[in-house]
Amino acid sequence: MKAAVVPAPGARWELGEVPVPRPGPGQVLIRVRACGVCHNDVWLTNGVYDFPPLEPVIVGHEAAGEVVEVGPGVTTREVGDRVGATWVQRGCGRCDYCARGLPPTGQTAMCCAAPVLTGMTAPGGHAEYVAVEAGSTVLLPGGVSYEAAAPVLCAGYTAWSALRAAEPAPGDRVAVLGVGGLGHLALQFARACGFETVAVTRSPDKRELATSLGAGAVVSGGAGLRDAGGADVLLVTNTSYAAATEALQGMRPGGRVALATIDPVGALELGPSSLVWAKRLRVTGVTHDGPDRLAEAFRLVAEGKVTPMVEEFSKEDVADAVEAVDKGAVRFRAVVRY
Repeated sequence: MKAAVVPAPGARWELGEVPVPRPGPGQVLIRVRACGVCHNDVWLTNGVYDFPPLEPVIVGHEAAGEVVEVGPGVTTREVGDRVGATWVQRGCGRCDYCARGLPPTGQTAMCCAAPVLTGMTAPGGHAEYVAVEAGSTVLLPGGVSYEAAAPVLCAGYTAWSALRAAEPAPGDRVAVLGVGGLGHLALQFARACGFETVAVTRSPDKRELATSLGAGAVVSGGAGLRDAGGADVLLVTNTSYAAATEALQGMRPGGRVALATIDPVGALELGPSSLVWAKRLRVTGVTHDGPDRLAEAFRLVAEGKVTPMVEEFSKEDVADAVEAVDKGAVRFRAVVRY
């Protein structure tokens, strides 16, 4: 099969020939039709994170396609099912975290001693075929294309999980920091739920788009957010914790901050204790908060209330897609067709 192989840390991705995987017990084989490029894919292959212990190195955790083979013991999926493959396949089952019996979520990846992670500890979806745990797949709603489904499997999953984790109440004001792969979806999710929404971005060329995606106001930073009336909820969807720190000054008392992304080099500075204590801010980290959250996100996409904005690339141009993501030149999610 054709697969996007990363020959070495920092090397340009290559389209190569590798054997088609076979599904083992409890697994399904997916004919991948589209796979999104997450910034974590780029960081995994350019040395920001540890290089994946895979042979060959094939990353990608936003793969959508159809089941073409089921392994022994699989009863929940059938050949022909349209599915998406999620990042966390399962935990190790033996560590202290797994002993608590919690369902596989993004938290599993952070807390399990040896999780099975698509594209990180197990072969990923930037290939024509990928074998994954059947229980880690999700059935795709009818009418949602593979290209639209791919970004929902990580970016949409995370953005929606962040909004739900922040627990906005009726009448709350939601601010979205960053209008990118996650942020453009977070704005739409907040609008779909009827919340007054503010976009926080320093990119002048994104102001009009942010308004069209649901922002009632667009500001350039924390001072602007404060002057515009502040926010009860802040969804941090960019990769700059320095910008998140600056945005805290626009939070209302009792505000909730959901960190939906990772800054690989920076740290969130909560500032003087008076800021946290006086305003009673609550800060939480969010990844993929459970299959029910993913199902909710897909329902909103299937209903036409949220539309992922993607740039499509052929598999032959996968290296160009990765380079564009690395430069921040994609509006807003790169999807590779396989």
